[in-house]
Amino acid sequence: MSGNKKGIAFYMHSGSGNHGCEAIADSLLRQLKDLDAPKPVTVITNSAAEDKRYGIQNMCRIVEEQHIADKKLDHTLYYGWRKLTGDKESFMRYRFAGIRGKNAPKLAVSIGGDNYCYPSMVSDLGLANSMLVRQGTKTMLLGCSIEPGLLRDENKESHRLIEDLRNYSMILARETRTYNALRGAGIDKDKLKLVPDPAFALPVGKKAELPDGFDAGNMVGLNLSPMVGDYATDPDAAMRSYETLIRHILDNSDMNVLLIPHVVWDRSNDLTPLRILYGMFKDTERVALIDDMNAEDLKGVIAACRFFIGARTHATIAAYSLEVPTLVLGYSVKSIGIAEDIFGTSNNYVLRVQDLKADGQMTAAYDWLASNENDIRSKLHTVMPEYRNRALENGAKIMKLYQA
Repeated sequence: MSGNKKGIAFYMHSGSGNHGCEAIADSLLRQLKDLDAPKPVTVITNSAAEDKRYGIQNMCRIVEEQHIADKKLDHTLYYGWRKLTGDKESFMRYRFAGIRGKNAPKLAVSIGGDNYCYPSMVSDLGLANSMLVRQGTKTMLLGCSIEPGLLRDENKESHRLIEDLRNYSMILARETRTYNALRGAGIDKDKLKLVPDPAFALPVGKKAELPDGFDAGNMVGLNLSPMVGDYATDPDAAMRSYETLIRHILDNSDMNVLLIPHVVWDRSNDLTPLRILYGMFKDTERVALIDDMNAEDLKGVIAACRFFIGARTHATIAAYSLEVPTLVLGYSVKSIGIAEDIFGTSNNYVLRVQDLKADGQMTAAYDWLASNENDIRSKLHTVMPEYRNRALENGAKIMKLYQA
């Protein structure tokens, strides 16, 4: 079916300004290099400038998506064509022109698998998949997390989603909740595998350069995303909770607090809430806001933390993989599913954004984490070596499908 097509392409990469997206691409490119994958791997990206800024272009061929919204004439013509013919894939052919025609790969890997957590993105994922399959390219969905309820609803959208998922040659679910939901929806077990997120295998970059007076092993790392306000019953609850937690840490320990951004897009920038928190506490000289840096170096910063509290999934994956006791402020199946696979439960490890109301909830959750520090470290030390090794299976699965 793939004929004379050659090479591997990654798509649905949103750009390295989201350091979780960067961590996935970085880890996978390193794995494929070690497996002597055909070169170069093409990464079709929403932002070539971001990928070049943070360095993944040194491991792949970067091709930017075509942004139809930026070209009024093209947008008008394609919208008219779609309206006239019902050809919904036309926008995807335009967007992903860099992996079509003579540049069509033998295998295209959707590395934005957790985008199925966001209802607004599901349609584009399905249309891109069907467009690639129609041109004779095999497709893989990697790092998949999906809300089980989306697969159980007896409606047209649910049936369409399941048909889309069946269209992939292989799906790698990154946590058991998603794996079981996909099996329950009838996805063939031969094309469905359970493999941890590739970012668990991301290497640590350079040794962290910490602010003056900040000592490795005596800091609490905090990450906060502006997205949490979109899911919370009370949009201001997270900011109040973080403020209360920081005061609690400063008043009841000698630890300092390091504010760590993990996504720096204009449209969703962790620096926005973190700068507000920093402004509240900068005069204490015990709270610092780190500069933006690439995913590997951010992992080096997180490695210096004694505890970590985060809202961005891949910031918490970095902490887990480093065996740092971690509290997740989560809003979807991915945070709960990952915690369950590591600890056997998400209780005490994930604080759901939707349940965040009282200011003291996060402080109480942190106190539990701190009081159980030794047991959590022991559990992570036992589980993580195998978990990190299993994350390396992502590259092997890509190569197996490519060579099939």
